[in-house]
Amino acid sequence: MKRIYVGSLLFCALLSVPVLAQGPPGGRGRGGPPPTPKAAAQVDLTGVWVSVVSEDWRWRMITPPKGDYANIPVNPEGRRIGDTWDPAKDEAAGEQCRAYAAPAIMREPGRVRLTWQDDNTLKLETDAGMQTRIFQFAAPAQASTATASERSWQGVSVARWEAPPRAAAGGGIGLGLGARVPGGRTLEVTTTQIRPGYLRKNGIPFSPNAVVQEYYDAFKEPGGADWFVVTTIVTDPQYLTAPWVTTSHFKKEPDGSKWAPTPCKVR
Repeated sequence: MKRIYVGSLLFCALLSVPVLAQGPPGGRGRGGPPPTPKAAAQVDLTGVWVSVVSEDWRWRMITPPKGDYANIPVNPEGRRIGDTWDPAKDEAAGEQCRAYAAPAIMREPGRVRLTWQDDNTLKLETDAGMQTRIFQFAAPAQASTATASERSWQGVSVARWEAPPRAAAGGGIGLGLGARVPGGRTLEVTTTQIRPGYLRKNGIPFSPNAVVQEYYDAFKEPGGADWFVVTTIVTDPQYLTAPWVTTSHFKKEPDGSKWAPTPCKVR
């Protein structure tokens, strides 16, 4: 009888596989086209969000002094360049936005606004520095290649919806992120072709070869407020000895009444 019972369980498990493989509701129907990235979104990141600076206050809320490289794995060459930082020179050259580029913009205190530009493009705007980031849901091979003169502070960003993470023993899933809720969806963004700038306002550099990997995890707190945490990983062998990893928290606002764009500031 025991063998018959186990065999029945295995048979039922095999029958359930095609059902699980069908994917989430709203996915591709039989013979139909796949859903657009907008339709396939499992979390809603649209709206206005305010940054909640709960860590690294002294590096984010004020401009640190020259030579303060704490918390960034900068190598000797990066330190040498950082030691030449001259904010007045940047200002005179019209380079006020060096610290508002893709590797550092999500660390700026302020608000971000996310909207769907079209079914395949998510747009992120910042009121700090008045920057616009375009997240294209396309294979990296389809992304355009910018020449040195065409590079922008926000570079070229390719996005995708990450598969739902599995629950890990002990709760959190990597990098201390308790916000990654099993069964939820994460927006993953890879940004390259960025115009060289600063990782921090005091002149810590990143090179043209820097790559920014981001993970946007949305969740709801017990009181009902919506949040997202963005984990940013900056890799730059030219100026960093290791990837620079940060997490930045954003809380959703009821409307855009506090949206107040301001230009880039050198200090």
